[in-house]
Amino acid sequence: INNLFHISRADAGLAPTEWQANTFPEPFRSKITVAHDGVDTRFIRPDKDVSVTINGNLKLTRDDKIITYVARNLEPLRGTHIFLRALPEILSKYPLARVLIAGGEKSGYGAAPRQGGTWKDLLVSEIKPKLNEAQWRRIHFVGKLPYKYFLNLLQISTVHVYLTYPFVLSWSLLEAMSAGCAVVASNTGPVTEVIKDGSTGMLVDFFGVESLAKQVCGLLGDSEQREMLGNAARQFIVKNYDLQSVCLPRHCNWVENLIS
Repeated sequence: INNLFHISRADAGLAPTEWQANTFPEPFRSKITVAHDGVDTRFIRPDKDVSVTINGNLKLTRDDKIITYVARNLEPLRGTHIFLRALPEILSKYPLARVLIAGGEKSGYGAAPRQGGTWKDLLVSEIKPKLNEAQWRRIHFVGKLPYKYFLNLLQISTVHVYLTYPFVLSWSLLEAMSAGCAVVASNTGPVTEVIKDGSTGMLVDFFGVESLAKQVCGLLGDSEQREMLGNAARQFIVKNYDLQSVCLPRHCNWVENLIS
């Protein structure tokens, strides 16, 4: 009722993605302008010289095979369960690959597990028996990171995985693309607005554990395709989501048109 009241009184609206705008009913949908907040592509960019140190003693560089996954909170809504279930297959095929997982452990957009505890603990108890000790040691939960270290994580990524239910698009995906990551993402809205399969990234079915593992392994073994996808992803973000040249002017024009 509260939302309907505001919609009925609004003259105009903003939405960051087409998918979000299209969740509103007509006639209000026609009043909504799609304009994302934007990404600072001059700051968030590839860095071939970047390194990351884990636990104070493990130094990783771009020469290592690094699989990255980021979510505000580790929960099914962002596909944490699908990603973790794909790891035994990935790590068995790539015995030197490491996995960096960033995100909090509390409940986020979705509900907490019915049986109590955290989704991380529940899912770790499921997948850990499927891993040997060496494989388990190559999975690193790094928690919530200061922004600088978060960007370093993206810059060091060999393959970045982004999964989500149809929901608000994470800033981290656009930032990963701006950093030149080769992305494997879920074939869900609004992800498909930015990830074009085989062009700016690779798409897989959200629930496809086996297809996710296969796609990640394929990219880990194909440096030429990774470079192509990463370059195209960055160019797409610079062209369509750059803060200074695209998104800020779009917002300013929206305001000017609103008050004119």
